Amino acid sequence: MTALKEYQRLECAGLWRPEPEAQRQNVVVNFGDASLAITDGAGRVLSHWSLAAVERVNPGEMPALYAPSAEALELLELEDETMIEAVERVRQVIARRRPREGWLRRVILWGGSAALAVAAFVWLPGALTSHTVRVVPEPTRAELGGHVFRAIGRVSGAPCRSPRGDRALARLHTRLRAPEKGGLLVLRGGITNTVALPGGLILMNRALVEDYESPDVVAGYILAEATRSAQTDPLERLLEHAGLIATIRLLTTGALPEAALDAYAEELVTAPQAPVPDEALLARFAEAKLATTPYAYAVDVTGEGTLPLIEADPMRGGGAEPVLEDADWVALQGICGE
Repeated sequence: MTALKEYQRLECAGLWRPEPEAQRQNVVVNFGDASLAITDGAGRVLSHWSLAAVERVNPGEMPALYAPSAEALELLELEDETMIEAVERVRQVIARRRPREGWLRRVILWGGSAALAVAAFVWLPGALTSHTVRVVPEPTRAELGGHVFRAIGRVSGAPCRSPRGDRALARLHTRLRAPEKGGLLVLRGGITNTVALPGGLILMNRALVEDYESPDVVAGYILAEATRSAQTDPLERLLEHAGLIATIRLLTTGALPEAALDAYAEELVTAPQAPVPDEALLARFAEAKLATTPYAYAVDVTGEGTLPLIEADPMRGGGAEPVLEDADWVALQGICGE
């Protein structure tokens, strides 16, 4: 069965590339109930894409180019008009439903939102924001974070990508944040050091991986941003900036106005970061088995403003674990390719 009732089975030939530097391969594309299966001539599965996440890279052009998500490296080239029409129909249906993503799963929790909204105008803005932060599902968080990321990208440009660098980022995320959701991306500019978005994505300025000899510094900035996010949810910061009306709209429709998201992106890259208590940082670094001293001197080269982090370094007596293998660190330092 397929996602479209008129097709019991739908497949076609295509060209698939697992990463930008790889050669294109002749593949067979199978249109399934909820996914695209990409196989070689022998029937071996090379990749499996969720139809809900598929993105078209070149709308309106032929041959059609698709990726499994907006940030993915894989690329699929299709010329079969029937397959392209089927994929586009599914994408259109998903696009129409996306603003209400998670609605059915949350309808019970949101049933009283209208009455709550009326009360919020008078005396409950803080409680309304907290309630919204609790009930918004992860897919909606990721979608909001993606919009803010794209708005920042208009200033910073596309994130730095390379096959080896991407693998190093994935390993860095696993080392520092697993099993938390989200990811890490390096930007060429637009932000001072790090920025956390709803959905768990952390953006980093390229200087953090290029200007230091050790990965301990960028790891420290990531842990500091993760600690900041644990104290104040990035979605809560977004809603406080967006205001009460936008919060009610998110609570009742599952979407925020684009203007509110764009304005928050501008605020996020210019506003000073909220401080993180030393005690919370020390606990986070100790849990990660990471020394605080390299990070402390990166924040304040004199060490005067970060003296508590230096004196109470949890790894002063030893026990620190490597952040990355040397090869991964070299790959990460060169991810921007300039």
